[in-house]
Amino acid sequence: MSKFVFANSTQKVPGDGVLPALFTIKASPGTDVWSKPPSTESFNAPILYRSIPLQSFKRARVAFDACWKDLYDQGGLIMVLHGADGTRKWVKTGIELTHGKPHLSTVVKDRYADWSLLSVPSGGGAATLEIVREPDNSLWIYQVQGVQKNPLREITWVFEEKNVQDCWIGMYAAKPGKEGEDLEVNFGHLIIDLA
Repeated sequence: MSKFVFANSTQKVPGDGVLPALFTIKASPGTDVWSKPPSTESFNAPILYRSIPLQSFKRARVAFDACWKDLYDQGGLIMVLHGADGTRKWVKTGIELTHGKPHLSTVVKDRYADWSLLSVPSGGGAATLEIVREPDNSLWIYQVQGVQKNPLREITWVFEEKNVQDCWIGMYAAKPGKEGEDLEVNFGHLIIDLA
């Protein structure tokens, strides 16, 4: 099993690659994972990940919170597919501060990114999210509240991708705004299940 490493960060990997129960990822201003036509392509946010074979993925779950202060402050789970032809596709889901409050946010990038939002049911700044490969080969995103899983989004194409050279699964933090202090996102109770 591969150890966790950072992309886009000089932070020390918590637990030297074997993550402790609780850990933090810090994002500096001007960091993001985003893609919008005609020419916006950002992929410089800190990502704490491990490489896995895409077809072995079953599910990932993590709890997280932060003091979301500035527009577009965000963090959560991320899956990145690196194609043998140099393409990069990704799915990120977490909390993002927009329209004056934290929202459950999912962004999926195939050719370009699309974005969906849902109010955090508690109105607060914490959530537990899970991404699951379902029997029909779709990737589903759920918000977990106690023993209840609330469906947020279905992504149909992830496990149909061919020539995936490397798949990352992990957590990220991003602070797209250029102003303000670093954003610290606290994570805990990470579960990654592989086939």
